[in-house]
Amino acid sequence: MRFEPIGSITEVETIAVESSIRDLGRLRRRYGDGRWRKLKGIGSVRLPDGTIEKAELHWYEAHGIGKKELKVKRLMVH
Repeated sequence: MRFEPIGSITEVETIAVESSIRDLGRLRRRYGDGRWRKLKGIGSVRLPDGTIEKAELHWYEAHGIGKKELKVKRLMVH
């Protein structure tokens, strides 16, 4: 799903760390070594049709590398 994140992400939670991440090998090959964490949070996104919705977002993050592979897990329907 194509989207553009808008504003900050709230209610951030760590859902996996290091060896608990299934894609750890791929992340290290693609972005480099680091203390990788998988996180989730709630944020606003602009969808391709221009509407703005709240969504549950998931991404990977490592110190010195930053946020990678931000994706919408589900839209928070009103």
